[in-house]
Amino acid sequence: MLSSLSLRRPELAIDFGTANLRVIHRDGGILFDEPSLCCFANFRTDPQLFAAGSAAEAMVDRTPPGLQVRRPLRRGVLQDIGTAAELLRYAIRHALGRRQVRGLRALIGVPADATQAERRALLTAADDAGLAPVRLVHEPLAAAVGAGIQINKPAGVLVLECGAGTTEVAVLSLGGICLTRSVRIGGASLNKAIADHLHLRHKILVGAPTAERIKRNCSSLKGGYPSDKVIEVRGRSLVSMAPTSLSISASELDPVIDKHVRQIIEAVRDVLNQTPPELSQDLHEHGALLTGGGALTPRLVESLQKELGLPVLVAEDPAHCVARGLQSALQTARG
Repeated sequence: MLSSLSLRRPELAIDFGTANLRVIHRDGGILFDEPSLCCFANFRTDPQLFAAGSAAEAMVDRTPPGLQVRRPLRRGVLQDIGTAAELLRYAIRHALGRRQVRGLRALIGVPADATQAERRALLTAADDAGLAPVRLVHEPLAAAVGAGIQINKPAGVLVLECGAGTTEVAVLSLGGICLTRSVRIGGASLNKAIADHLHLRHKILVGAPTAERIKRNCSSLKGGYPSDKVIEVRGRSLVSMAPTSLSISASELDPVIDKHVRQIIEAVRDVLNQTPPELSQDLHEHGALLTGGGALTPRLVESLQKELGLPVLVAEDPAHCVARGLQSALQTARG
C-alpha cells in the first residue's frame, strides 16, 4: 500500500474529515481527535485564530459579530486552505506539545476519487502548516485496514466509507482499488435534511448541532423503534419568533432518512453493476463492510441488506477505521 514511500519513515498521519480532524502518531496512536472547526476574530480584515476544535464547536451559532466559525471542508472537499492550515497547526501543536512543527513527514487520507485540484489544495494546506513531505493515502484502503481486513488477498471486498461530507463505495482486491464511486452526501447533509424538514413541517428553526442530536437519538434505537417513540426538539419558532420546543415521533423522520439512504444505495448499485463476475462472487459471499461515522445512520444497514441482497456488517468503532488504518500504514512504512 505504501511501498513507494521514501526511506525516512513518516512520523504523523492525518485523518482530515469534514466533521473531525484526527492526528495519529506512529507509536502513540490518536493524539488529537476534535471537530474540524476554527473560530476567527476579524476574519474579513485581519483573521486571528480565536478557538479551534472542541472549543470552536461550542461557539457554533453563538458568536457575536466580531467572531466567525469556519469549517475548512464541506462535502468532503477542502474549500478554505487558510482555515485548514490554521487547524492543522493547532492540532499538531496540541498533539505533539511543541510550538515548531515544520519539516514533519506525514500521511494524509484523501478520497479515492479526489480531483487533482482537491489534492493540490490539501497538499498546499499541509505545507503551509509545516508538514513536508506529505504522502496521500486513499481513505477506503485505510478504512479497510483499520477494520481488520486483509486487503492484499486475491479476493474482492466491498467497503462503504461513510463520512460526514462524502460517502465512498469501493471494491478492493490485491491491495488496490478496483472500482470506486462517491456521492457528496453524508452525516452533514442528513443533518441539513432533518433541519429542513422541521422548518417546512413545523415552522421551527434548529441549528446543525441540534439536528445532529436528533439523528443520533434515532441511531441509538437498535432494531427500529416503536411508533410512539418521541423526540423533543428545541429551536426558534417562525410563527412567534421566540424560543420554543415540540415533540415529534421518531417515525416522522423515516421519509427524510430513507431519501438520504436511497442515494447511497444507488451509488452501491452503480459499482456492483460494473464489478467483474469473479469479484461479484466474492462480494456475494462476504458482503459489504461499513466504516466511518455515517455507518451508524438510522436504517442504513437494513435498507442495504434488503435492496442489495448482501450481508452488511458495521466495523467495530467505525468512526476511527481510517485513523487506525493510517497508523498501521505509519508502522509498516519502510524505514
